[in-house]
Amino acid sequence: MNPEETQKLIIDESSIARQLKKGFERLRFDEPGVEAQFRREFVRDRLKRTRDNLFLALSVLLAFALADVLVVGEVARTGLYMLQFGGLLPVIGILIALTYHRRPHQMYPRWAPWLSGLLGFGIVLVDARASMDGIGALFSGVLVYIMFSSFLLGLLFYEALSVGAVLWALYLITALASGLPESAALYNATVLLVTLIVATTVNYSVEEGIRHHFLERHQLREMSTTVVRDGLTGLYNRKAFDEHLNRHWAMAQREAVTLAMILIDIDFFKRYNDEHGHRGGDECLRKVAQTLARSARRPLDFAARYGGEEFAIILYDTTREYLEELSQRIHDGLSALSIRHGASEVSDRVTVSMGIAFVVPQLERSAGGIVQAADEALYQAKMGGRNQTFFDNETSYAAMKTGYFRKPLKAA
Repeated sequence: MNPEETQKLIIDESSIARQLKKGFERLRFDEPGVEAQFRREFVRDRLKRTRDNLFLALSVLLAFALADVLVVGEVARTGLYMLQFGGLLPVIGILIALTYHRRPHQMYPRWAPWLSGLLGFGIVLVDARASMDGIGALFSGVLVYIMFSSFLLGLLFYEALSVGAVLWALYLITALASGLPESAALYNATVLLVTLIVATTVNYSVEEGIRHHFLERHQLREMSTTVVRDGLTGLYNRKAFDEHLNRHWAMAQREAVTLAMILIDIDFFKRYNDEHGHRGGDECLRKVAQTLARSARRPLDFAARYGGEEFAIILYDTTREYLEELSQRIHDGLSALSIRHGASEVSDRVTVSMGIAFVVPQLERSAGGIVQAADEALYQAKMGGRNQTFFDNETSYAAMKTGYFRKPLKAA
């Protein structure tokens, strides 16, 4: 297989490309990590707009309160104001605060559906209180909120549908309980249901388009990175690795999430070259690269040729369990290839040693720290007999001096 075919294979086998080929049912991606990446980008791309919409909601609430002055009596107005300003305003304030959280992509989608439902319930109570006093004009606020929660709160389809369905059921129950004539309650509930169906139908189509655009954008990005690909293996080259590491190091610092790096070295590769020649060595490098690309399958799993027979994988916002699973997948993948290596001291087949560094980047540290930690871990894997994975001791990260790297072992 030539380098161009290798590169095309790696791109075609990415999780994004696989997801785009098979499509997605029920508005959900099933490729590893793709759904989580989509949700992260969905929140990030719409965060400022959602915050502006929430401030708009505050203005609308105040406008409704002013309108109440014209249609609601003094006694009833006191109860309504308590609900509007004592119940609704704090919920909107919490939603706005979540958009300013240092990890909004985690906190906002976690709490927004619940708070949106609570906000809707408060609006239903406002309408119910008005109905008890013989005022039906505030039903329009419930209709407006159905549309608002469907399109302007940054909720995905199923979240918006759940909020709308609960709101509809709550409205019907509270309308009947508040003494509203049954015919009027059923009529309003029917109007509300039709509004919900229209809103969720449009919401479904919009999200379907957003998901298609997400996949196509990422695949186009993968296809346009040929200039930063290694010509032999098809993986990203060292320049792309450095840029990716620095960019995602800064992102991990801002969002206080983990960043991991795996350094992979082919065991006794110099001897393999001596035995099989450079053409055989090149083919071995390509097969190892394909194994790495197949194994690191999440959208932000970044595999690169670090230099010579050494490779690197950068993983954003991951867990130790995933790292252990990934390293085992790499070992198993190479074992399945069964590439003969008669000059190795650890196996008659090609094997690799791996060093893993796993940290939460600190503001006072540079990206060089994680490279050094992974290099130290790789050294320990080699010292321990090769054909194994060694995890860096995370407690040593803060005290590590960046810029020091061990010399490679002889006959590596």
